[in-house]
Formats: sequence, C-alpha cells, structure tokens
Amino acid sequence: MIDSLRGVVLHKEPNLIVIECGGVGYACKTSMQTAAAVGKVGEEVSLFTHLAVREDEISLFGFASRSERTCFYQLTGISGVGPKNALAILSDLSPDRFALAVAAGDPKIFTKIKGIGTKTAQRIVLELRDKVAKTVQTEGLSPEPVSIAGGAMEEAMSALLVLGYTQGEVAGVLQTLDPSLPSSELIRQSLMRLGKQMFG
Repeated sequence: MIDSLRGVVLHKEPNLIVIECGGVGYACKTSMQTAAAVGKVGEEVSLFTHLAVREDEISLFGFASRSERTCFYQLTGISGVGPKNALAILSDLSPDRFALAVAAGDPKIFTKIKGIGTKTAQRIVLELRDKVAKTVQTEGLSPEPVSIAGGAMEEAMSALLVLGYTQGEVAGVLQTLDPSLPSSELIRQSLMRLGKQMFG
C-alpha cells in the first residue's frame, strides 16, 4: 500500500492533484479542502494516501492530514457512501466539523452536500456516532449540542437556525460565548466564528 507521497505538484484541479515523485506523476483524487491546502504548481507537497483497487479501476486518493484520511475510511465503510460522496463531504467539512456534526447526531449538515440524501445522512450519523464521539472527547471538542434555555441565547439560536446553520454548528459556537450578552451581540460573534470555521 502507498501510505504517503512527497513530491512536486505538476498539476492541480479542485479535486485532483498530480505529484511527481522520482520522475513518476501520481494522480491523486482529493477533497477540495486538500486541493486548497497544498502548494502551487512547482512547489513540494506531502500527502497521505489511499490506494483503492477494483476490478475495473485503480484509484489513488490524497489527503492533507491523517485525520481527513481517517474520515474518508469511516465514510466509505458505510453502505451507500462511495469515494465520490466521501470526497464531497470532506470538501465541505473539515475533519473537526465532520466529527462534531456526527457526534452531535446532526444529519442536516450532510443533506446540504450535493449527492447526500436524508437516508444516507441519517445512516452516517447512526453508524459513526459512537466511533466519532470517542475521538471528539479525546481531542477535547464538544460532542453534544448545549442546552439553550430561554433568553438571549435562545433568540440567537433561533436567528442563526433561520439563516441556515444547523443546531450542531450553532450550539458548538454559542457555548463558547458569554450568556449574559444581548442576543444581537451573540449573533454577531457567532457569525464571525462560523465564518472562520467555514473559510478556514
């Protein structure tokens, strides 16, 4: 098995990176997040890899981190989630955001991703929740949405849900803020943090 590659970027697309190692160009299918994280054409890069061998195809997948590759393994181990869907999910969600969404039991975030239906999203959460929760707890992330009861926190939660964020995303941010703040300030700070999570 090819565990990793280090070489020079020959070509780069949103979901594909070609790396030259020892005079050989390796075409690695990637998530958009990995493609964005690696250097420009001509720069050296390292990727963790997975070689998939099928009767009609041999594919090499590349990942910017071990945690992203672990998420890929978890996703492709679920019935109905192939490599293409797994990369689509990892293009939209970082490993941390993926883990938090699963551990919080929040399938809605996955249904926003092209190609992922409600049943598949529910299956992802159901089959991976216990496994991912252990990882989340080990890394000190919050596995469960906070309980938002009344007042400014509840108003902020409602407003952010209307804007299209999921309960898992919103709760994870709100629990880090001062509950004594007015709802308008809670919303402002939450949007800032959610924006940073989305765009890096």
